[in-house]
Amino acid sequence: MKISQKVEIDDIDRQLLDLLQQDARATNAELAAKVGIAQSTCIQRVRNLVSRGVIEGFHAKINPTATGQGLQVLISVTLRATARQQLSAFMAEMKALPEVQQVFFLGGSEDFIVHLATTDADHVREFVLENLSANPSVANTRTNIIFEHAH
Repeated sequence: MKISQKVEIDDIDRQLLDLLQQDARATNAELAAKVGIAQSTCIQRVRNLVSRGVIEGFHAKINPTATGQGLQVLISVTLRATARQQLSAFMAEMKALPEVQQVFFLGGSEDFIVHLATTDADHVREFVLENLSANPSVANTRTNIIFEHAH
């Protein structure tokens, strides 16, 4: 659900959101105890946050190194001026590729940042050549290696 305007949330909702961002696997009982509300109230509040689109989903955070994708890069992509009508198609195309972790549509001099997790530099080069350089909508790219990041 895409929200077109701000959703009103109170301090208890904010506390629940903070706790869930730290650990989405926290039980309802743990959440209720930490926030100081009844378990029945807690589950209803979390369900309400989901139904109103404040919580968009619950996800597992995967360690890329453990899955053989220890090299992560951010690739800045600028589309050709004549390809501006292709923005949605480009984003969908990138999101469909297995090594793509995230795609960001930007305002500014670059149109997208593609977050890639892969095995090695050779795979990054092949990805850029096959999926970006060969794409007639792409004007240029710039690749940055991620050494470390924090959430």
